[in-house]
Amino acid sequence: MRQFVVVGHDAPTTPDFSLDDLAGAAGRLDVLCRCVNSAFFLSHAIREDVRAHLVLADTFTVTFEGSNLRRLNPDERSTAALIRGALDRRDDAIGHQPVESSPGVSIRRRGFEATLDALDGTLIQLHEDGTPVVDCEPPTDPVFVLSDHHDFAADERDLLTDRADARVRLGPKALHADHAITVAHNYLDTAGFRSY
Repeated sequence: MRQFVVVGHDAPTTPDFSLDDLAGAAGRLDVLCRCVNSAFFLSHAIREDVRAHLVLADTFTVTFEGSNLRRLNPDERSTAALIRGALDRRDDAIGHQPVESSPGVSIRRRGFEATLDALDGTLIQLHEDGTPVVDCEPPTDPVFVLSDHHDFAADERDLLTDRADARVRLGPKALHADHAITVAHNYLDTAGFRSY
């Protein structure tokens, strides 16, 4: 299982945002939508062995489960509509119990630390100052953690310093979060860029 945790610092926590302004009034939700699409889409298929967790303003986590996912299309607007549908069910999310809003999409009342606590696997922080990924063996059951268009906040950095099994960079230049997910997939698909 491959997992991606994306921290959305300015992401909405209510469903009353416009699908016509994802980059502005919706707190750069466009970035998170592109991350979801990069996590799942292949040319003519969806990766079923992937989970993507969007941590929205350290309040809710929306999880996309590849094996059950339906109605995901390769555009930001329809992905944002799935997130909005999850937020519409946020009041039904009691404690850390998930509420499924659509097949393969659920929401939990859970922030960043609690989300990391709940995940099993090798925790890898993706960061431009990390160890080059080519110097690392591809892990089993990786959980890649990355931030949206903002750097990790100080408390998030401290948490990752304590919890992450590795801090890696995917190349010599900083990448957008959604592009980093694509490169991480390629790294795993090719057994560390060695098998094509």
